[in-house]
Amino acid sequence: MTIRFEDREMTDQEFKREQTAFDEHGVEFGNPPDVTERHGFVVTDDGKFVGCSSGLAQKVGDQYCDYFYLSDLLVEKEYRKFGYGKKLLDLLEEKTKKLGMKYIWTWTAGYEASTFYQKQGYKIFTEFDNYYKSGHSRVGLIKIFV
Repeated sequence: MTIRFEDREMTDQEFKREQTAFDEHGVEFGNPPDVTERHGFVVTDDGKFVGCSSGLAQKVGDQYCDYFYLSDLLVEKEYRKFGYGKKLLDLLEEKTKKLGMKYIWTWTAGYEASTFYQKQGYKIFTEFDNYYKSGHSRVGLIKIFV
């Protein structure tokens, strides 16, 4: 047997094997493989992109898991301060609640939207100081649906 450690990216076949191995390992501990679905909303102005909200819901079989990951919330600069970001977030939260999820969580940069999310009822669950080259932090926020 000749074992080698190689400094390279995985091939597509190796990546697929890695994913299968993670699924197999999870099953050993009672966690069946899950599937992620993207859900989101887009706002436009006469066909022009204004902003969006979207994220990933994990699903096992036909049932959604408890946590929804908000991966994207953006409003173009010229459309900010009109409440579009709040509306996009509200729409996504309502949809995730209807799907039966109990939590929504996200990451943001300390210079971005931490205050915005906190005004919407999110709580900081972690913060990595000096995460970005600028010295700003990376902030993890979560909201619990009551």
